[in-house]
Amino acid sequence: MSLQVSQLTKLYGTQKALDEVSFSASPGRILGFLGPNGAGKSTTMKIITGYLSADSGSVEILGENALKHPHQISPKIGYLPEHNPLYLDLYVREFLEFSGGLYGMKSSLIQNRVNELVGKTGLSSEQHKKIGQLSKGYRQRVGLARALIHDPQVVILDEPTTGLDPNQLVEIRNLIREVAEDKTLIFSTHIMQEVEAICQDVVIINRGKVLAASPLSELRAGSGQTELILETEEELELEWFEALGQVRFGAKNKRELIIVTSEPTETRKILMQQIAERSLSLNSLNQSKKNLETLFREITNA
Repeated sequence: MSLQVSQLTKLYGTQKALDEVSFSASPGRILGFLGPNGAGKSTTMKIITGYLSADSGSVEILGENALKHPHQISPKIGYLPEHNPLYLDLYVREFLEFSGGLYGMKSSLIQNRVNELVGKTGLSSEQHKKIGQLSKGYRQRVGLARALIHDPQVVILDEPTTGLDPNQLVEIRNLIREVAEDKTLIFSTHIMQEVEAICQDVVIINRGKVLAASPLSELRAGSGQTELILETEEELELEWFEALGQVRFGAKNKRELIIVTSEPTETRKILMQQIAERSLSLNSLNQSKKNLETLFREITNA
């Protein structure tokens, strides 16, 4: 493990922002770091990167104690905060060159690295503009390029896809996958589809506590639950199907019903009987494993 967080605790007065948070991350795998607003995600990332101190616990990065030696560890970390700090009066290339200089990089290496990242992050057409002239999506790209300028071994991205349009989203996803091939990468976001698209591992945190930490595939498999999605021409009533398990209306108001069950085969039989008895017109009955959004909602609301 190139990143090991153990029993991390942070207090603000009597409030515990973090309560013995523990998880690990490995090179070549993208870790999705999830939680509601105020769950402790940003606090955890700021402690890992040395922006905040911890009251207790430990953070080990590449075999070194990051809490005791933050200045030695900092050059090995690339960090894109949620609120992307940029110098708006600087030109894109100027800012990236300046950022490389802060890490003591040689001038020739800076130029090569800036050229590489301008291309990879899709900034070629914007590189000679002032950052203040850029859209939010392009500013995110600049922030991502700045986080990678010194070729760090651990990369921490807090809401990196904010403000990107669908085409930009695909490009940045591909870049994140490429970066993670030989680095340890933590990806924090509220967009569950992003996690499902690019992450192999997941940590879910709420109210300062880790509620789940596992490979995404194990989290899904461990739920042991299946969703049946029923759609009819007529409006439905929840009470008709409450005996089958957890039920809720879907996206199509009262014509779509989602039933969560551990026995999908038997539940499907009973559903079809109910549909026949009530003379309902069936549009579709589909089956799927719980998606990450459903699991997240259940875990954080427990």
